Amino acid sequence: MRIVITGGAGFIGSHLCDFLISKGHFVICVDNLLTGSMKNIEHLFGNSKFLFIKHDVTNYIHIPGNVDVVLHFASPASPVDYLNLPIQTLKVGALGTHKALGLAKEKKAVFMLASTSEVYGDPLINPQREDYWGNVNCIGPRGVYDEAKRFAEAMVMAYHRYHKVDIRIIRIFNTYGPRMRLNDGRVVPNFIYQALKNLSITVYGEGKQTRSFCYVSDLVDGIYKLLFKKYHKPINLGNPCEMSILEFAQLIKKITKSKSKIIYKPLPQDDPQQRRPDITTAKKILSWEPKVLLKDGLTKTISYFKKIV
Repeated sequence: MRIVITGGAGFIGSHLCDFLISKGHFVICVDNLLTGSMKNIEHLFGNSKFLFIKHDVTNYIHIPGNVDVVLHFASPASPVDYLNLPIQTLKVGALGTHKALGLAKEKKAVFMLASTSEVYGDPLINPQREDYWGNVNCIGPRGVYDEAKRFAEAMVMAYHRYHKVDIRIIRIFNTYGPRMRLNDGRVVPNFIYQALKNLSITVYGEGKQTRSFCYVSDLVDGIYKLLFKKYHKPINLGNPCEMSILEFAQLIKKITKSKSKIIYKPLPQDDPQQRRPDITTAKKILSWEPKVLLKDGLTKTISYFKKIV
């Protein structure tokens, strides 16, 4: 297939580029490098099955020739990024999704939206099922990301209902692995960097808030399986193994053999207290569930960070 990936130079997007090329597909990576990096894809330059186009997808997207699949993964995705880039985050969720859908409609391609567990906000149910509508503060500092993705889902469903575009929507839960940025602001790179440098590991609140961590290869496997299923509703992709942030900090200390102390700071506004996917639908529709154990995935991720710290 000929596959377009917006945000293909980002953390997840670049792993998708590698995986799809390994499966024999031709990949067109479209990225303006706002939060993506050429380092994530430079090993693909010269590959006959790879093409990079530097472009802001909030503008019209022109791709010559046929396109079989459009994967829309372009967006700032960490709190640091979308708090520093609020307008760009909203624009790529709205205008970027519109332009990417327009490309899929024009080419009669399958369209997949990379949505997020953040559409559930600070959830009042745990685990979160796809039929839960969420608890989101639309005018809070995190609202720019949460609502951008919620709007994107609504637009994707509108294109499916009105224009008959063959769509997929994945709600991604905390994913980690090599190629995350050191200054990403998310808990995995933060804790690993602090531990490797023997700096104080910063836990917000009392560390009782929970997260569920999915290794990137598991996520990519789920994405690929969904491409071949005619399933047009949102589907959770993540690891249902839940742990507190404090437990996670202690695990990072143990694996890295760090001398870091754990310190506590005030909880950021609207920080979700629980985050755990119900993956019943993914198991049923895709015969998918995560395989990589947290300790194994973290060991690989830490090895990557040791090279760049």
